[in-house]
Amino acid sequence: MKLALFQELLDLNRAFEQVMQGLLRLERVRAFNTEQIRGARAEVETARVDVNREFFDSFGEMVEDEASWAYKFQREYKQKTKDLNDVYFDIKEAEERRKKKGLPPRVAILRVKIGTPVSRARSAASRRRGSVARSLPIMCAATGAGSA
Repeated sequence: MKLALFQELLDLNRAFEQVMQGLLRLERVRAFNTEQIRGARAEVETARVDVNREFFDSFGEMVEDEASWAYKFQREYKQKTKDLNDVYFDIKEAEERRKKKGLPPRVAILRVKIGTPVSRARSAASRRRGSVARSLPIMCAATGAGSA
């Protein structure tokens, strides 16, 4: 983060506080017009509020910029280190989220025997909706409503 910026803001707020304390002391002396001193205090306090507001508005933008950079960096790192075989798990998680929301599936995950041609596996799976021993998942895009 921007520690130096916070230190500068802290120093500035301390300086505003010193000015306010000085004005309060002048007000107590009664050598000056009390209304003018109170007006000056109001101006100083308004300036402090404006500076703090501007700082935190700008700081929020800086934090958002850094956060978007960090998320992009993390996403790129995950893409580089991702195992291509994990796509099955990603699709399965996405389908589970859709199911929880009550949405129809977008992808059908078929289980077929090792060595079975894909076209035979799809037709066999559509006839029989059971699991097959020693099977591998095959992902097929759904072709419309009613596709399995």
